[in-house]
Amino acid sequence: MNAVQMAVVDGVTIAKRNVIKIKRVPDLLVFTIMSPIMFVLLFAYVFGSVIDMPGISYREFLIAGIFTQTVIFGGTWTGLGLAEDLQKGIIDRFRSLPMSPAAVLVGRTASDIIINVISLVAMALTGLLVGWRIRTSFWEAAAGFALLVLFAYAFSWVMAVVGLWIRTPEIYNNAVFMVTFPLTFIANTFANSAEFPTVLRHIADWNPVSALTQAVRELFGNTSPDVPISDAWPIQNAELASLLWMAVMLIVFVPLAIWRYQKAVSR
Repeated sequence: MNAVQMAVVDGVTIAKRNVIKIKRVPDLLVFTIMSPIMFVLLFAYVFGSVIDMPGISYREFLIAGIFTQTVIFGGTWTGLGLAEDLQKGIIDRFRSLPMSPAAVLVGRTASDIIINVISLVAMALTGLLVGWRIRTSFWEAAAGFALLVLFAYAFSWVMAVVGLWIRTPEIYNNAVFMVTFPLTFIANTFANSAEFPTVLRHIADWNPVSALTQAVRELFGNTSPDVPISDAWPIQNAELASLLWMAVMLIVFVPLAIWRYQKAVSR
């Protein structure tokens, strides 16, 4: 068995371990599901009562942004899980086993896809209840959900590096809050970024969150010609830009996470 096969096989074993952990700690799953539902209800009824989107319901405009925010937050579980395992010494136990050094990272990122899928399902059902609808074909909608899951997977490798670098769950949570909130709010997630002040508009245009949100809106048919969008390349080519951002995250952070993991376990 070569190194890649060993990493995959061992990674599946670690992924099963993480899934069983979710089953044994149902509170984790409950709060993971409740968080996106809360955001849908709050934004739909609070912001939706004061924001008017020409040619489209604000609730339909909103849901793609909530989807994107959900997968961003879901990706942070990877770093938190690694930080907790390091703190509790579980990683040291893995080191004593004849397993691939990459298995922990492969298993961790793979198992967190399940959390993201469950969150997306819960949020989609909540969105349907508040008036969100998919206006395109089945395959376009499927492509939209696939794009969200793939982005979550790529982003989880970014968070893996952060979790391995910080190592302390409490500090990790504070660091993630400072990163994810500006990332998700200085974007077109909850408002039309074309109407932002100049500096914020440029930041939002090149924010990967904006590209993903715009791509999902288009694939779900939650757009309107009456709502102007930025002429920046990532927004005009949102699906391609989203894929490019994913490729960049994987190319940069997968080897960086493996290197950081090896550094962390060698101490």
